Amino acid sequence: MQSKIPATIITGFLGAGKTTMIRHMLQNAGGKRIALIINEFGDLGVDGELLKGCGIEGCADEDVVELSNGCICCTVAEDFVPTLQMLLARDNPPDHIVIETSGLALPQPLVRAFNWPEIRNKVTVDGVVTVVDGAAMSEGRFAHNEAAIDAQRTEDDSLDHETPLSELFKDQLACADLIVINKADLLSDAQADSLNATLKAGAQTAVQVIRAEMGAVPIEVLLGQNIGSESDLEARHEIHHHHHDDDHHEHHHSHDEFETFQVSRGVIDDPDAFAETVSTVMREFDILRLKGFAQVGNKPMRLVVQAVGPRVEVYFDRPLKASEKGQCNLVVIGEAGLDRAAIEQALS
Repeated sequence: MQSKIPATIITGFLGAGKTTMIRHMLQNAGGKRIALIINEFGDLGVDGELLKGCGIEGCADEDVVELSNGCICCTVAEDFVPTLQMLLARDNPPDHIVIETSGLALPQPLVRAFNWPEIRNKVTVDGVVTVVDGAAMSEGRFAHNEAAIDAQRTEDDSLDHETPLSELFKDQLACADLIVINKADLLSDAQADSLNATLKAGAQTAVQVIRAEMGAVPIEVLLGQNIGSESDLEARHEIHHHHHDDDHHEHHHSHDEFETFQVSRGVIDDPDAFAETVSTVMREFDILRLKGFAQVGNKPMRLVVQAVGPRVEVYFDRPLKASEKGQCNLVVIGEAGLDRAAIEQALS
């Protein structure tokens, strides 16, 4: 009997470093044929674009499948399962499938989908990996202290439930087999130890927690966990969402609390000055995540822009295509109610 193809689900909040970790994995694949399914929240597929044409040996464009403008946990039947079936039906199927979820997706419905009759005999969940922005958490960006939340509720009558971001993050932790504290180089040993304990307290008993810098996790740690997560759903229960065994063909999960839109403008003159502008706009409008591509002056290389919270990263990754010249396209992601017009004006 043909053995099942392993699939690793990589989840984690916006800007935690999932794509960076996947690039490192591909650079160290050692000949393993890896197919990628990339899910993004928004029309401009930034993460997929960063991985397509990356120049890494063994990473062909046809091995990177994008599911854009739709939450993967909400479109399991329409998008995810057919995509998985397409990969499994190849004449030369992949050795391993890696799925990068949107930072807004719940991993549990995705794990549950691996029990569907159409795929359960062909593929298994090797493990669920949750990537955490260690620096952001150490700065108190996410408040998971129940006492502090209760105190805040008491002081503000309008806060009668946890924020949607907190709920998403807790569910991502609860589903994890491996938690990666990324950007560990920005933490002291004491901060990292404290964060390790906090994360373990919100995860399942058997979870492993490791530290990483720039997403550099050994491929033998990331892949080959052989857990079969779809057979252990009780251990990775959803904290805020409930499902029954017969509801796997539907998943009702609203993202109305979030919004995303694209901002387009012309070429930029100074990458460092533009990074300062982006940082200011992120703080002023409380934007969760901003990412995209731009041309700088007459330079032939494409500039990548990645921002989360106050931290902005800009770097050149590859030559510009003809269709990309003279443009700057950015995706803005935040909680509902963003002042789109003001943000567009500030970035222009």
